[in-house]
Parts: sequence; structure tokens; C-alpha cells
Amino acid sequence: MRLNSLWAKLKKPRTFAFLATLVASLLVIPVLPASIQAATSKATIQFVAPDWVAAHAKDANLSVLDVRTAPLEYIAGHLPRAVNIADSNFRGPNGVLPVQYWDNTKLADTFSKAGVSNRSKVLVYSSGNDVLGATMVAYLLERSGVKEIAVLDGGYAGYKNANQPVTKEFPRYSPGKFVLKDDPSIRVNLSQVQNLIGKPGVVFIDPRPPELFRGEKDIWIRNGHIPGAKNIPWPTFTEANNAQESLKNPHKLKSLSEIRALLAERGIKPSDDIIVSCSTGREATLQYVVLKHLLGYPKVRVYEGSWTEYSTTDLPVATGPEKTLTSTTN
Repeated sequence: MRLNSLWAKLKKPRTFAFLATLVASLLVIPVLPASIQAATSKATIQFVAPDWVAAHAKDANLSVLDVRTAPLEYIAGHLPRAVNIADSNFRGPNGVLPVQYWDNTKLADTFSKAGVSNRSKVLVYSSGNDVLGATMVAYLLERSGVKEIAVLDGGYAGYKNANQPVTKEFPRYSPGKFVLKDDPSIRVNLSQVQNLIGKPGVVFIDPRPPELFRGEKDIWIRNGHIPGAKNIPWPTFTEANNAQESLKNPHKLKSLSEIRALLAERGIKPSDDIIVSCSTGREATLQYVVLKHLLGYPKVRVYEGSWTEYSTTDLPVATGPEKTLTSTTN
């Protein structure tokens, strides 16, 4: 009798329609590919001194990524266990724009081929004119779900000058088993940028050279900056322009107290909702790492499309020096 009663209820139109809707909704729940999952934990990124490398030399889970773009520089000498994977390998065309970060599937494959697994702690370093390749890869590691990341403060040159061991031997390793765990909370897209312009408490930082910020060079379809953005060129965070020639190093950070003072002078507060936007999403990563991970500012994100994408739209463009934008509440 109970079965007959239950069947009678299920045959009622409203009950049947509800159950059909429930089953249909369960069937269309999106399933991420096996190599991509949602992020479940936050990462930490630190800048480490050259002697940190020796102290962690026996850590079996440490992966060392040499992201220099000139292969002969790597071949001539590199950190022990370092795998060369040029930072240019992480970007390319996406069918609309150039030099955009590869899709998550390709990023997962790239890290795997460099020996990174989900258990890895990763040290990244570079050399040359800027530290940006190293911070870009560190950012992408965080974005992909790696938990412990370090950037070599001072880069390869600073490491060698500290008389730390280098080698020409190529490491032997197996590709890592890396399941990418995407963390979209650390980045914004164009639609979000459009909605954030002029909002109270939102600050856009643009780390490009002043002449690009002001729109004085004809490079993009439209030249200039996001209205209301503050221009803080990325080298101001480093020793790139140290008055003492021997101390010049674009891979060496200034002291955090100096950087805090610079930010305070520019009116940037830890409580601000900070979006860092640059030329191609690469320069922005240095200030993102410093503000979020080293200074502990709680809400810092990267606009990955940056000016390469923004300049192709019909959104407002500002030129010339910085101008305070009147906040809107709509």
C-alpha cells in the first residue's frame, strides 16, 4: 500500500516536474578536465636570499626553474638542479590578442614537463634587465595551485656574486604529475575592470614607464592609461637605478620599509582594492607579489589582459599625467 501511495504522488504533474528539473540540473553540472581543478588553498610567495638555496639543497620536493630566455646563458652555468623553461613559453596568441597566458590545460602541461608536481615547492629565478620573468612564473604557479613558491632575490647575478655554487650539469628528472588547480580570485577580466573604474576604494596601479602611461609613444591601437590609474614604474621597487653602480640590480628588491613609504606617499592603503595593470600582464606581477605576499595587502589582483587588451576596446582612455578620478557609486 505504501508503494502504491508513493507512486501515486510521483505521478502528480508538479512532483514529476520538480524531479525532472532536479535530475536535469545534476546532469549539466560542469566537470573540469582531470588536469584542471578548482583551487582549494592559498599559496605563499617569498623572495629568498642566495644562501636559502644551499639550505634547501636536500629538499626532494624542491623544483628549481631557470626562466632565462637565452638558452646559452643557462648552458654556460645555472643553479644546481635548475630546469630551464624560458618565461616566454607561458604565453602566446589566443585567437584575438598576442602574448596572453596560455589556457589552463597548456599551463598544466608546461609545468609538468618542467618537472613540477603538486607536491613541489618551486624556486624561480632569472637574469638580465628585469626580474619580471621570475615574478610572472611565480604568479602563474600560484594561479595554478602551487602552494610554496620562492623568487631568488638578486637573480642569477646576485647568486653568483654571493659565491654560491653553480653548475653546467643538466639535471635528470621525470615529468611531474601536475593537476592544475585554478585560482581565479587573484585576477580580473575586462568586464570586471569596466565595473571597477571610478569605484570608491578601488586603485589601479600601472607599473609601465611614464612615457607609455602618458600615451606619448605610438605603440597600441590607443595609447594612454586607465582613467584614475596611478603610475608607479616597476623599477622603483628594485635596485635597478641604485646610485651606486655596484649595487644596481633589477632583480634585487628594495627594503620593504622603502616600498611601504613609496606606497604611502602615493596614497595607496592596505585597505584598498588594488588592481595592477601593465602592458601585457607581465610587469604587473612584480608589484602583485610584493603587495600581496610580502607586504600582506589583502586584496590585490592582476588584470592579465592589461593595456594590450584594454586598448582594443571603446572603454575610456586617459592621457598625460595622473588625474584623480571622481568616484562613482553606480
